Order: sequence, then structure tokens, then C-alpha cells
Amino acid sequence: MEELKIYKQYLELIYYAENILKKYPKSERFCLVSHIKNNIYEGLKYVILAYKDYNKKNKYIYLNKLDVNLKVLCVLIRVSKKNKYINNNNYTAWVKKVTNINNLLLGWFKCLKA
Repeated sequence: MEELKIYKQYLELIYYAENILKKYPKSERFCLVSHIKNNIYEGLKYVILAYKDYNKKNKYIYLNKLDVNLKVLCVLIRVSKKNKYINNNNYTAWVKKVTNINNLLLGWFKCLKA
């Protein structure tokens, strides 16, 4: 697992998100924060499942689910910014991390097609 670049990037995303989510108001801790955390950890699960599975068809399924998770995460981040729970710098950094993971995911898709 440690040699997988997308795994390392995903862990960085988790660490960053955990720090940011601590700053959210208490009223959002059980709603938006919970959705973001569930989404992020579910995405990590799909990274691990795709890495561990040897069946190409299953890898596509897991990677597609990861792609959907990343899209939903972007929406949740946008909602956070719109509600002013995060500032522009946090938003930019967070979206950049998600974009890096998405680029690695696209590369993984290309490798599977080859």
C-alpha cells in the first residue's frame, strides 16, 4: 500500500480535512462534517479495494465509485465555502488535493485500459 501514490495523497487529504473540520460550528458537526468524513473514508476504502483486487472489472467498479465520491466531496466542499465555514485559502487547498487525487485516478484508469 505504501508505494501507491494515490493512497499517500488520500491520506494527506484525510489529515487536511480532519484539521479543517475541527473548525466547523457545532451545529454542523453531526450533519455536514459527518457527511464529509463518511465520504472521505469511504473513498479510502475504494482505493484499498481497487488496489487489492486482481480482477480488472472489479477495479473499474471500485475506481468508478471513488470517482463519484470525489465528485460528491467537491460539492460538500463548495457547500462549506458557500456557508463560510472555510475561507478561500482552505477551499483552494482542499480542492487542489482532491484534484490531484482525481488526476491520479484518471491515470489509474488509463493503465487499466492498456
